[in-house]
Amino acid sequence: MSTTLLVTIAFVLFVLVVFQLARTTEYISLLRGEERAQEDADKMNGLLFLLFLIIGGGAMVWSLFHYKQYMVLQAATVHGQWLDSMFMVTLLFTGIVFVITQIMLFYFAWKYKHTKGRKALYYPENNKLEMWWTVIPAIVLTTLVIIGIYRWFQITGPEPKDSMVVEITGQQFLWNYRYPGNDDKLGNYEFKYITAVNKVGLDFNDPAAKDDYMATEMHVVVNKPVLLRIRSKDVIHDVGIPYFRVKMDAVPGLVTRFWFIPTVTTEEMRKKTGNPDFNYEIACDQLCGKGHYGMKGIVVVETQAEFDAWKAKQPSFYESSVKGTDEEKHFAELTEQLKAEKEKEASKGHHE
Repeated sequence: MSTTLLVTIAFVLFVLVVFQLARTTEYISLLRGEERAQEDADKMNGLLFLLFLIIGGGAMVWSLFHYKQYMVLQAATVHGQWLDSMFMVTLLFTGIVFVITQIMLFYFAWKYKHTKGRKALYYPENNKLEMWWTVIPAIVLTTLVIIGIYRWFQITGPEPKDSMVVEITGQQFLWNYRYPGNDDKLGNYEFKYITAVNKVGLDFNDPAAKDDYMATEMHVVVNKPVLLRIRSKDVIHDVGIPYFRVKMDAVPGLVTRFWFIPTVTTEEMRKKTGNPDFNYEIACDQLCGKGHYGMKGIVVVETQAEFDAWKAKQPSFYESSVKGTDEEKHFAELTEQLKAEKEKEASKGHHE
């Protein structure tokens, strides 16, 4: 048995003993008719409740302003602003109720502590009061739910037709980014084509795949819709971009999606934050293995002209890494192998 466990057990037993001694002392005082001791204890408890209200409330306000600088406060996407607006409205209503009820809770514990000669007021019911504290919260909550559902369908609905498409594929422990070439169409893929070079399994039998290009970081255009096609090669990952309010699982064998409209370029955000090294980061928000902590990527938000200049420098993956190499020969061999497997399965099914 470890030392830590023994110390924990000893501490718990000590607390139980102190608690029982306190209760025993209280019972003895009552049996002896020592009402004065009980009144003093009630008075002290009431003061402690009041003190906790003042110190706790002050600490809460202090922590809010002290740690404000460390919070991700400004959303850099359209839907992120919607989400933040809903959050602040919800926080406003729940915060007001929380503050009022907590003040009443601790103040009443002090104000209405036991006092000799005071009789409790018997107040069994008040239908009007109960109606108001049921109807008002119901209206507020229903309104918040309706707004939430409306925004949810906006966020998860079909992406705009002019959206630029970026495919992001997670693997332990990095992100792969694929863009369509000049045809603006992503080519097909097949997991059996995945190799150390062809990391996402591009099918070069599809002409649309031959001008696709891979990138080491994600580039998107400010104020232009972006559709993320999200995949995974191995285990479940999760694309999380805090400033964009983006979070979507990358599931093996399944293509998930998320679309957004960035509103602040990287350079503008660097000026707003006062951090010349600021970058929008992609984190894996799903524990995916021992290297999970280092699985991050960079998103560059830029103008259309800057994006076009960057895109012009990106060679197609097929031309730069496959064509005329052993990888192309290996791909041809895999294609023949897959073709033979399909013919064999078709023949087998025909005989059955």
